[in-house]
Amino acid sequence: MTVAPSTRTTTAKLLDHPLNAWYVAGWDHEITSKGILARTVAGRPLALYRTQDGRAAALADACWHRLAPLSQGKLVGTDGIQCPYHGLQYNSAGRCTSMPAQETLNPSATVPSFPVVEENRYVWVWLGDPTLADPSLVPDMHQLGSNEWAGDGETIHASCNYQLVLDNLMDLTHEEFVHSSSIGQDELSESEFEVTHSEDSVTVSRWMHNIDAPPFWLKNMRDKFPEFEGKVDRWQIIHYYSPSTICIDVGVAEAGTGAPEGDRSRGVNGYVMNTITPETERSCHYFWAFMRNYRLDSQLITTQLRNGVHGVFGEDEEMLKAQQEAIDANPNYEFYNLNIDAGGMWVRRLLERALEAEGRLGTDNKAAATHTSKS
Repeated sequence: MTVAPSTRTTTAKLLDHPLNAWYVAGWDHEITSKGILARTVAGRPLALYRTQDGRAAALADACWHRLAPLSQGKLVGTDGIQCPYHGLQYNSAGRCTSMPAQETLNPSATVPSFPVVEENRYVWVWLGDPTLADPSLVPDMHQLGSNEWAGDGETIHASCNYQLVLDNLMDLTHEEFVHSSSIGQDELSESEFEVTHSEDSVTVSRWMHNIDAPPFWLKNMRDKFPEFEGKVDRWQIIHYYSPSTICIDVGVAEAGTGAPEGDRSRGVNGYVMNTITPETERSCHYFWAFMRNYRLDSQLITTQLRNGVHGVFGEDEEMLKAQQEAIDANPNYEFYNLNIDAGGMWVRRLLERALEAEGRLGTDNKAAATHTSKS
């Protein structure tokens, strides 16, 4: 079993969020040329819309004049937005193009405009240094846009710090206790796991051999193999990409048919796609989808899986809200680390490095950081 990089405790105060990073602002279908979407991303209120040629745009949600929220205004022209208070108009670059009752435009009349990338059903926004906004840094979530995978997802507005969701996804042994009626089983905490990491990613791998399939996976096996009976080999391979995307390769296969060696043909494989966008210190937007590579033409299975995962994540949502409330009520309490926290601790280490690179790891954050040592 992989041992955590450190067993040192940390206060329950959590790290800030990096700004030089891509965060999901919304699903592609949420951002339209018919209206304006208001959404706070990493502490910054945004006004999101599409220009008439279909490009997504992200402006700061505050007019230059009196800071009225632009999201309450309307779209004008081919790529403009009009303030609801005094009618100032801005283009998608954030420059004012019209002022009421005067022909001369103040050259300082601009609002921040942020780099946007649309990829794999999501619209991503970059709030940090725009010269560093490299589209190639968008996390790999290709399953969402691939013809070899089918599925659907939803958004959870979670009443907790985004790092609590990362912790939840990096250690899936909680399934044994929080999700006992669907995907949980004793073997989760009994099985060994391996943690590896790079400069901007962490992987946690766990295999459970020759076990009974939990209800969720037994149903999926029978969707593909109606007559299936017997034991399975089960896997969970968690891929974290900095700062807040986690894609989990999950599935089961008939025991002893070669899944651990790479032959998953006698099994069912899914990917749980998760990307978490900080909103405030105590809230986040949790975008998720469940994708599968079997029975691709079945909308029934797609809907059943989405609804099933919705129920599972609803249990997580309740626990995360309760955890955040406990942190707020006990500001001097500490987190303690177990072996199962190894993946999550490396995530904290990478977040700490990103904040250091931005010069934003202040005294409070240093005290709150999970200090790890290379092993």
